[in-house]
Amino acid sequence: MNLQERDKAVNWHPYTQMKTADDAIPIVKGKGVYLFDDKGNKYIDAVSSWWVTLHGHAHPYIAQRVSEQLHTLEQVIFAGFTHEPAIQLSENLLKLLPQNQQKVFYSDNGSTAVEVALKMCIQHAYNQGKEKTKILAFKNAYHGDTFGAMSVSGRSVWTKPFGEMLFEVIFIDTPTSENIEDIKAQISAYQDEVVCFIYEPLIQGAAGMLMYNAEDLDNLMKFCRANDILMIQDEVFTGFGRTGKLFAANYLSEKPDIMCFSKGLTGGTMPMGITTCSNEIYNAFLSDDKYKTLFHGHSFTANPLACTAALASMELLLNDETQQSIQRISGQHFSFSKVLREHSKVENVRQTGTILAWEIKNDHKTSYFNEIGKKLYDEFLSRGIVMRPLGNVMYLVPPYCVSTEELNFIYKNILQVLDSF
Repeated sequence: MNLQERDKAVNWHPYTQMKTADDAIPIVKGKGVYLFDDKGNKYIDAVSSWWVTLHGHAHPYIAQRVSEQLHTLEQVIFAGFTHEPAIQLSENLLKLLPQNQQKVFYSDNGSTAVEVALKMCIQHAYNQGKEKTKILAFKNAYHGDTFGAMSVSGRSVWTKPFGEMLFEVIFIDTPTSENIEDIKAQISAYQDEVVCFIYEPLIQGAAGMLMYNAEDLDNLMKFCRANDILMIQDEVFTGFGRTGKLFAANYLSEKPDIMCFSKGLTGGTMPMGITTCSNEIYNAFLSDDKYKTLFHGHSFTANPLACTAALASMELLLNDETQQSIQRISGQHFSFSKVLREHSKVENVRQTGTILAWEIKNDHKTSYFNEIGKKLYDEFLSRGIVMRPLGNVMYLVPPYCVSTEELNFIYKNILQVLDSF
């Protein structure tokens, strides 16, 4: 049996209707921006393998650091014990975040980072004897696939089977200068009951790379702060340079109480989630009463190998070469976006930093299940490019190591595909 046959016999793939799906492509090697399959074909990974691979595949520096750590300490229970990689990672990350972020809680993916944040907020109120349990979230939000993360995500066919099991959430529009007062009025109607507001800053990724203004988010955050509503900033996607700055927080004057991270945290090398919070949140759990403890944890909390990968990735992120690459990619995207705007088959072109998105004009409502997406996916694969359209929404989220020539190759093929469709 070949790899495809063996895979089909045993594996169940994510977001995949296994009955009708094509056989999975066996990838045997990754190097830089490229993936190589078992037949020797190579593909440019234009989506950073689900938005996680910051510095390219099999980066030698990250591999070296993880290998060294593997020979020193691979795992230790993080209840009652600690270790240098976790301490150093927390110290290094907090230096880059808004000053009010002062404590780090480790988990193992973006969904659980969100779960931790929600539990922090709800128990923060509970520990102080406050009856506040309602949560604000944006329409079309996506925060993960665990039950709490699904609850604060937009209701859709993805969540429908579990609809009666998800807790109540107040969904609001993303803010604009035109609707901000209406949003504030909607929130005010529940003011005494709302414990927190969770949001994807600047970009709603899985919703179709929907983008909105930092100034309008600042306005809404300021209102939440004035009304004692805690704020959870989900930077699972936007963190670590994707927006052109280190974090979406760098575009904002208002600061969240809690922040969530994953995806690019380890440069795509290993799973890890982080939830950071202010001392004000942390202190609400300090008590002689053991029942006020945050009872949450994971077997692999603060895994030394993942912490080491994150430390190495962060070093690479902060060096001048990477920062220059981020600005170069952002600039190339900006120039190409002007070309896309002139194309007769394209609409709603938008860009933030290294993220570029646009829509293919069609007669059907924009949808994740739009058949255009599958046709585009297959066409780009045949051209040696991995793209994963969200229905008729196309986007680029390349690794920071992508060269000018490789980006131009992607752009050229995008135009050729648009012309032929």
